[in-house]
Amino acid sequence: MTKSVFNKLVGLTLILGLLPSCGSKPNPEKEEAYLKAAEKIVADESFYPILDEELFYFNSQRLDTIGVEYMNEQDAVAKLMKQETWLAFTTRDFTAKEKKSLQDQKFLPRAIPIAYDGLSIIVNNSNPDTCITIKDFARVLRGEVTQWGEIYPSSKLGAIDVVFDNPLSSTVRWCVDSILGGKEFTNPNIGAVKTSAAVIDYVENHKNSLGIIGSNWLNDKRDTTNVTFKKNITVMGVSKLDSATKANSWKPYQYYLYNGNYPLRRTIYALLNDTRNGTPSAFAHYCQLPKGQMIILRSGLLPRTANMNVRQVIVNKE
Repeated sequence: MTKSVFNKLVGLTLILGLLPSCGSKPNPEKEEAYLKAAEKIVADESFYPILDEELFYFNSQRLDTIGVEYMNEQDAVAKLMKQETWLAFTTRDFTAKEKKSLQDQKFLPRAIPIAYDGLSIIVNNSNPDTCITIKDFARVLRGEVTQWGEIYPSSKLGAIDVVFDNPLSSTVRWCVDSILGGKEFTNPNIGAVKTSAAVIDYVENHKNSLGIIGSNWLNDKRDTTNVTFKKNITVMGVSKLDSATKANSWKPYQYYLYNGNYPLRRTIYALLNDTRNGTPSAFAHYCQLPKGQMIILRSGLLPRTANMNVRQVIVNKE
């Protein structure tokens, strides 16, 4: 080895040895903040049935498990924007303002569609009217219709008692944006409880009520074909036409979400802001993988990417 070559090697070794001291020092506070935000994901309460099952199987395969906190959609997105979590499940994408705000902070926000669900309209089992048009549903939300008899002349139920899961939920926001074109509700008979389960209980016990919830709360878990809804309430058929009949109205079954017949279809998003590709990122992508999509399929929702096999099912009503 010549002297010149030896000097180059020594110089390279010295430079490499000095590099760590030139970089930024680890920030314990930032590290602690990241780990704390990575401990839990947040989600709109309406996704409880599906996300709990997804998390059960995901956590059973890993050492670095993750929890979930359910809340209304508005609070879930607020936590994500404040870096109190790195993953939120919602029924909307980032707004342009939210995306720009995160990008200005050197984040890389991503909206990952994982499934579709149906916004379901439910009524008491004693209500003989089980079909409604999109037009009449919008009229109810706008307050143009407040009595059952204004839609169904023979009805004796009186005022339409409309109930949502939460004033700040994804269900409310989706109805405002997609049904009313961004305009707020004006019907004085519209109220909210706290959870989707409470909506079902309310409708079961109030004959004149009309509830709005996500369809993954409705499936009878005893039926693996996902063609049976809960027996204690009635799921209304929804029609795109001006007059609703059983022939032109559809319920939020998977196949009708798939072929577009059911008009109140929503996309479920995983809003991800995890720059380190840690456990929150792993879970978001797990929901996209075949195992995660199969869980969604079994829940009665429509998977985003899984292959669909359509089969005819004969239901015995006896």
